[in-house]
Amino acid sequence: MKTIFKILLTAIAVVLIANLLPGVQIQNFTNAILVAIVLGILRITVKPLLIFFTLPATIVTFGLFLLVINACIILLADYFVSGFRVDGFWIALLFSLLLSLFQSVLFSLLKENNQKD
Repeated sequence: MKTIFKILLTAIAVVLIANLLPGVQIQNFTNAILVAIVLGILRITVKPLLIFFTLPATIVTFGLFLLVINACIILLADYFVSGFRVDGFWIALLFSLLLSLFQSVLFSLLKENNQKD
């Protein structure tokens, strides 16, 4: 049940960010849910491989290269989901930063609600 809430909260964040950023477009909420699922799958499967293969660059840049990896994950989600479009790398980088911020706020609200119950 918690995973479903996280997917829905991520989908809400995707819709909000798509409305804020001019270079991001999402067709409907169903596509936003699909983007949230695809991002979750890519973060579990592809991101560890990218981190492993770019470990020297990550170490040299003191971890800042992880932002580039996050932007690449967003661009991969753009490739896999037809109703989701990101106009370029810099927009994807900004999208990933905003998505991380929104997720941390929304997930902290989810944790607070679970602790009160």
